[in-house]
Amino acid sequence: IGQLRFDARSGHHACASSASSSTIDQSCSSCLNPPNKVTNRAVNSVYPAPFHTFPNDNPLSDQMRMVARLIAARTALGNKRQVSMVSLGGFDLRDNLVANQPKLMQRVSEAMTAFHNAMADPGINLSDKVTTFTASDFGRTLASNGDGSDHGWGSHHLVVGGAVKGKAFYGYAPPAGVGDRKSTASEDLWQVGQGRLLPTTSVDQYAATLAKWFGVSDTDLPSVLPNSKNFNGGSVNVDGSSFSYPKTLGFV
Repeated sequence: IGQLRFDARSGHHACASSASSSTIDQSCSSCLNPPNKVTNRAVNSVYPAPFHTFPNDNPLSDQMRMVARLIAARTALGNKRQVSMVSLGGFDLRDNLVANQPKLMQRVSEAMTAFHNAMADPGINLSDKVTTFTASDFGRTLASNGDGSDHGWGSHHLVVGGAVKGKAFYGYAPPAGVGDRKSTASEDLWQVGQGRLLPTTSVDQYAATLAKWFGVSDTDLPSVLPNSKNFNGGSVNVDGSSFSYPKTLGFV
């Protein structure tokens, strides 16, 4: 399972967003930075074919190539369950959004495509055992600030893998309003000014879905995600529309 982080503030969080250092943080850093001799021998000893398909001159692709190599070398490294975090900064596009956003999204598309194809390669054959998902601190405004966008709230994310029930949209897409936050128009009920969308899906639902796939039991889920208790399939009515809030979203 992997997390692909888009940092809306343009900073880089290579392995963990926490300021404190942990064993996991240090291990992850040692994997994604130039590998040590043991790791290097292990990753070079496995089936090499999928790795040359990763595009060059793409920092996200470089990180995901290393993650793919580590997964392929899991037996040699003695790893059973791996969680890897990679990141791509530069999304705080207050300026030059039209010129820079397509380049960033192309990097994401190329890296995620190459990684998924590597997992599906006959030499690795783990596409149904590896799930890649995106995460970010916050979204962006739908309204332009003149040359870009400002900090927002709700956003959308991508989930890719052989276990994913793909080609589908999960959750509710709110109206794309961009009016003043005092507006009472129906298209502005789900935003708080400049198109800062209110989330219709909780990060707890998102995380619970992935946690269940990863093997977390119903008994342990409240310990892992304390706020998951707030999502039990209940529904609310907003402007004549009914929204249900299940504990998990069912995309894997």
